[in-house]
Amino acid sequence: MSLRAKLLLSQLPLAVALVVVALLARGTVGRFARSAEQVLAANYRSVVAAERMREGLDAMDRVAERRLLEATVAPGEAAGPSQRFEEALAVQEGNITEPGEDAITARLRVAWTDYRRRLDTELGAPPARARAGRAALLDARDGVARAIDDVIAVNQDAMVQKSDLASRAAERESRWLVLAMLCALALGGAGSSWLVARVVRPLSVLTAAVRRLGEGDLEARARVGGGDEIARLAGEFNTMADRLAVYRRSSLGELLQAQRASQAAIDSLPDPVIVLDLAGGVENANRSAESLLGLVVSGEPGADPLETLDPAVQAVIARVREHVAGGRSGYTPRGLEEAVTVPTREGPRALLARASAVLDDEGAPVGLAILLQDVTRLRRFDELKNDLVATVAHEFRTPLTSLRMAIHLCVEEVAGPLTPKQADLLHAAREDCERLQTIVDDLLDLSRIQAGRIELALRTTSPASLLEAAALPHRAAASDKGVVLAIAEPVSGRAVLVDPDRLHLVLTNLVSNAIRHTDAGGRVELGARGEEEVVRFEVVDSGQGVPGEHLPRLFDRFYRVPGAPAGGAGLGLYIAKEIVEAHGGRIGATSEPGHGSTFWFTVPAAP
Repeated sequence: MSLRAKLLLSQLPLAVALVVVALLARGTVGRFARSAEQVLAANYRSVVAAERMREGLDAMDRVAERRLLEATVAPGEAAGPSQRFEEALAVQEGNITEPGEDAITARLRVAWTDYRRRLDTELGAPPARARAGRAALLDARDGVARAIDDVIAVNQDAMVQKSDLASRAAERESRWLVLAMLCALALGGAGSSWLVARVVRPLSVLTAAVRRLGEGDLEARARVGGGDEIARLAGEFNTMADRLAVYRRSSLGELLQAQRASQAAIDSLPDPVIVLDLAGGVENANRSAESLLGLVVSGEPGADPLETLDPAVQAVIARVREHVAGGRSGYTPRGLEEAVTVPTREGPRALLARASAVLDDEGAPVGLAILLQDVTRLRRFDELKNDLVATVAHEFRTPLTSLRMAIHLCVEEVAGPLTPKQADLLHAAREDCERLQTIVDDLLDLSRIQAGRIELALRTTSPASLLEAAALPHRAAASDKGVVLAIAEPVSGRAVLVDPDRLHLVLTNLVSNAIRHTDAGGRVELGARGEEEVVRFEVVDSGQGVPGEHLPRLFDRFYRVPGAPAGGAGLGLYIAKEIVEAHGGRIGATSEPGHGSTFWFTVPAAP
C-alpha cells in the first residue's frame, strides 16, 4: 500500500465519527418531530371539536330567540346545527386522552341531552309558553357551554404541559447529542492519531538509522516493512549503508559503486536537491533538479550551472547559502510564504527551500545540501483555507452588525426598562460582540493582506495628531482599569508620509494590547521621535512583560503568548507588521518580564 493510501486510510476513523454524528443528529431530529406531533394531534382535535360544538350551540340559540320573538321558525331549522353538534360531540367522545376528560364529556352529553329536550319543547310550544320556559332553557344552555369550556381548558392545559415536556426532552436530547458528538470526534481523532502514528513510525526508524550512520555506525540499518515510498526510501538507505560498509573494506572501484548507490538514493527523492560548496559551486544534484529546474551539472568548464536557473531560484539559493555560511547549521523556512513560484518543465511550481550544512570531521561547514520542496498543492490548500476564512468572516459581518445594534438598543432601554441583572448580561454580550467584531475585522484585513490587496493612501501627517487619535478611543478603557494613558513629550515635529487610517489601526492595536497587559495603577505612554530619514513611534507599558523566548514570534499569524489575557485571534500584531512594512518601515518589540514592554515601529519622514 502506498504512503498516500495509508494517510487517506488514517482519516477513516474521523469519517466514521462524522457519519455516526450525522446519524445521531438525524435520529434526534426525528424524535423532536414525533414529540411535536404528539403535542398537537389528540388535544388539537378535541379543541376543534369543542369549537364546532360551540358554533352549533350558538346557532340553536339564535333559532330559540327567533321563536321567543314570535317569529316563524321553519320545521327542522334547528336540525342542521343539532346535527353538527352531535358530530362534534361524537368526535370528542372518541378522542378522550386526558385524565378527567371522560367525566367532563359525560357531563357534556347529559347537559346537551337536557338542552336539546328543552329546546324541542320550546320550539313546539306557543310563544307565551316558550317565554315562560326560557329561564330553564338558558340554564341548560349554560350547562352545555360550561362543559364545552371545560373540554377546551383540559386539552389546552394538556397541550401546554406536553409542550413543556417536549421542550425539556429536546434540551435533554441536545445535551446527549453534543456529548455523543464529542465522544465520536474524540474516538475518531484518537483512531486517526493512532493510525497516523503507525504510518509515520517508519520515519522515526529511518531517522534513527540515519543518525547512527552519521555517527559512524556503518552497521545501522532501517528495518521498515511494506512497499510504500518510505519503505523504498529505507531500502535505498540500507543499500547506501551497505555500500558505505563495503567502502571501508574495498578498493576504489567499490567506493565508486557505493557513490552510485548514494546518488541513486538522492535521485529517488521527488524534490530537487542541490549540493553546494561554501563558494557556491555545484557539487551534486539529483535527477529532479535536472528535470524540473533544468540544472546541468556537467557543463562547460568554468561555467556556473546556477546561472541557468530561474532568477527567483538563484535568489533563494544565495540567501540560504549566506545563512549557512554565517555559522548556522541549517536553514528551515518559517512558512509557506517563503515559497517561490518558478516555471519548470512540468509547469509552474511553488518551491520551498530547506538546507543542511555539510560538515567536515571537526564539525566546520564545508558545504550545504539544499532541498527545494515542492509545496504547490500545499500552497493551493493554504489559499483555499484563506478564501474560506475570508468568506466566513465576510458572512459573519452582516448578522453581527444586526446583533450589535439589537444589543445596543436593549442596553439603551429603547425596547423597555431592564433589570440590573439583565443590564449586566447585555453589557457582557455587547463586550463579546465587540471582541467578535474585532476578530472578524482582523480576519478580513488578513485576507486582504494575503491577497496582496492592501492599498495605501499616503499623505503628509503630523505624529502628534496620529498619537492623539490613537489614544482618544482608549482613554475611557484605561481610566476604567485604573491605567494612566499619556503621550510622552516632546513629540517629533517631523511630519510623516503615511496612510493615516492604516497607521491608526497599527497604533490602536498596540495601545489596546498595552492596556490589556497592564495592571491597575500602571502606565501606558505613547511617543514619537525623529531618527535620520524616519520617525520612530513607541508604545511603552509597565505591564507584566513578555518572556524572551516568545519575542521572535510575536508578529506571526495566530500566535498568542501562553497565559495571556483573552483577546483577539492573534492577528493584530501580524496585521500591524504587514502595514508597517507596506510603508517601508520596520516593527519590533523589547521586553523584560515584570518590567513592561516597548513596542516600536518606524515609518518614512515626509520630504
